[in-house]
Amino acid sequence: MHIFYHPDYDIPVPLTHRFVGTKFSDLYNHLQTQPFASKLKVGQPTPAPIERITRAHTSSYIEKVSSDELSKDDLRLINLPWSERLRNRSFLAIEGTYQTARQALKSGIACHVGGGTHHAHRDHGLGFCVFNDLGYTAKNLIAEGHVEKVLILDLDVHQGDGTIDICQGDPHIFTCSIHSESNFPFEKKQGWMDIGLPAGTKDQAYLDTLSQTLDSIQSSLTPDLILFDAGIDVYTNDGLGNLELSIEGIRKRDQLVFQHFRGRGIPVATVIGGGYSQDRQELASRHGLIFESAINYL
Repeated sequence: MHIFYHPDYDIPVPLTHRFVGTKFSDLYNHLQTQPFASKLKVGQPTPAPIERITRAHTSSYIEKVSSDELSKDDLRLINLPWSERLRNRSFLAIEGTYQTARQALKSGIACHVGGGTHHAHRDHGLGFCVFNDLGYTAKNLIAEGHVEKVLILDLDVHQGDGTIDICQGDPHIFTCSIHSESNFPFEKKQGWMDIGLPAGTKDQAYLDTLSQTLDSIQSSLTPDLILFDAGIDVYTNDGLGNLELSIEGIRKRDQLVFQHFRGRGIPVATVIGGGYSQDRQELASRHGLIFESAINYL
C-alpha cells in the first residue's frame, strides 16, 4: 500500500500547546513498528506549485504565507507559532494529499501521513490550518482532468468549514461532513451534505448515522474519488473532541467507508485529520487506525 510522508511535516510548538508538533513523525515511526510495515511503499511530496495553490487560495493570501507576512490577526486565527518549518510544511503537506489522491486513482487506496487541514479558507487560515489540502486536491484533480466528480467525506469531529468555503459552488465537488454540532467552528457552513451530531454521541448512533448517510450519498452521486478525512478526534478521550466513540467504533467507521466505496470500485484517498492528546504514543497509535483498516481491507 502506498503512503505519503515527508520528514519536514513536524513543526515546533510549545509542549503546552494543544497541537502536537511531532505527530507526523510519531505516526510514521509507529507505522514502521506494525506487522504490516513491510507492505508500505513510501512516497515523498515536493512543495506545491503556486499555480496549483491559486485554484484553492487567493494570490494575496499565498503571498503572505510564502513571504512570512501574516499579520497578528492572521496568526491568531491559525493559532500555531509561525516558523520556517510551518511555512515549508504548508506547501509540502497539501501536495502530499494531492499525490496520495493521484496514487489512489491508480491503486484503489492510498493513505497520507498528514493532511486534513480543513479549516483553512480561501483567503485565510484557521484552527491549526494554513492551506487546505482537501480543497487543493479536489480542485486540481478536476482542473487537470484526472476526475470529474470528487466526494470529500469529512468525519473529523469538527466541521470542515474551510473546505466548504473553497469548494462551494463547484458543481464537481461534493462535501459531506458528519461532525459534532456543538464543537469548533461555532459558525457552521452549509456544504452539500452536513450532519451535526449531539455531544456525547456513542458508537452505535454514530455508525447508524454514517450508514444512512452513505446510502443517501449512493442514491444521488457516484463520485470518481473519495477524499476521506479520517479524523480521530471523535474518540471519547480526545483532547478537543466531545463525541464518545471507542477505538473499536473508529475501526468500524473506517471499515464501513472502505467497504462501501471500494466495494463499488471507487478509489479512496485518506488523510489523518484531527487528533489531540498529551500522550504522543497513544495519539500515534490512534492515527494509525486508518492505515491498519486500509491494509486489512486490501
